[in-house]
Amino acid sequence: MSIEKIKQNYSNLEKEGIFEKEFLPHINPMYNFAYRLTYDDDDAKDLVQETYLKAFRFLNSFQQGTNAKAWLFRILKNSFINDFRKKSKQPPKIDYQEVETYYNSDNVDVSMTTDLRVETVQHMIGDEVSNALNALDVDFRTVIILCDLEGFTYEEMSKILDIPIGTIRSRLHRARNLLKEKLHEYAKSMGFNK
Repeated sequence: MSIEKIKQNYSNLEKEGIFEKEFLPHINPMYNFAYRLTYDDDDAKDLVQETYLKAFRFLNSFQQGTNAKAWLFRILKNSFINDFRKKSKQPPKIDYQEVETYYNSDNVDVSMTTDLRVETVQHMIGDEVSNALNALDVDFRTVIILCDLEGFTYEEMSKILDIPIGTIRSRLHRARNLLKEKLHEYAKSMGFNK
């Protein structure tokens, strides 16, 4: 075995060690963030998988000792935005087999929901906070998730979202006010007077 091959094998082992130590512990928060962005279990898992593949591929650009979680969140957020843009430019896809099956069935008069987000939210009926959060625009939902659920600092959020700290503060303030408005009646029903 040549010296170059030995160096390459050592480099790969070192890379795997860094990956397991720095990145794998954050897989659950990554999934939670992806799910809050996509509203779909399979899409969230795909997004996390894509994020970890990119992280491994570009591990050489990661600086050890920096915040691995923030680095992963930024990759995930960028992947989500890129996929969203790509999908929004494509015409909607229709499963003709499903349409044919539906129209050949006895339930033709029954209205059918095609919006997966609506179906996902219906399974969470009673969870007013989750419904209110999901109803927010993606920019506001993202800052709430990163700050209040994941605990990132403004500086970390600025790096993840690639926007100035002032914009982070403004969006967070506005997002919290929107949530407050959406949850006002629910809070009153739970006995909170203010």
